Amino acid sequence: MGKCYIFGAGSFYGLRSRPEAGDLVIAADGGYAYCRASGVVPDLVIGDFDSLGEVPAGENVVRLPVEKDDTDTLAAIRLGLDRGFRAFCLYGGTGGDRPEHTLANLQCLLFLTEHGAAGYLYDRSSVITAVKNGVLAFPAGYRGNLSVFTISGPARGVTIRGLKYGLEDGILTPELPLGVSNSFTGTAAEITVSDGSLLVWYDLQPE
Repeated sequence: MGKCYIFGAGSFYGLRSRPEAGDLVIAADGGYAYCRASGVVPDLVIGDFDSLGEVPAGENVVRLPVEKDDTDTLAAIRLGLDRGFRAFCLYGGTGGDRPEHTLANLQCLLFLTEHGAAGYLYDRSSVITAVKNGVLAFPAGYRGNLSVFTISGPARGVTIRGLKYGLEDGILTPELPLGVSNSFTGTAAEITVSDGSLLVWYDLQPE
């Protein structure tokens, strides 16, 4: 199974990788403009199209009502999950004129972990992912900064190894930013959480 690429209507800083055969590309509302600008043809276009300002033509368009519970991005994620995808690359999901949508997309990363999937939310110079009751490993050679947060309740059994600041069987809570501003050391690194969910920010690596 390939990856599911989702283009949102936030700020777009360019692709880190291009979709390949077997991948699924979904443009969520205004993300359709980013697809066109990047020369990427979406397999599906979904949204209420308040951001794009027009409804694209074509049989691959899924029009949503303006008044709904799911954001356009979450609706796109559900489509990807329904089609069997478990790795998601989210572009245009931070910044923009609606900063609250950045927080909503962080919640979407946690939503993906609840469904046995992994999401990667690309910002200007960093990528954000989530891990629940598991391990996130980095090979040797990574560089730059890394921060670890929990926003969905206490995360227990947190162990951080191979980074500048380590932690053994600790507890992270939403009200204390203990995990901010760590850094890679060039060696392999590993972040483990035995009970709970973590959001992990880390610097994009040179291409």
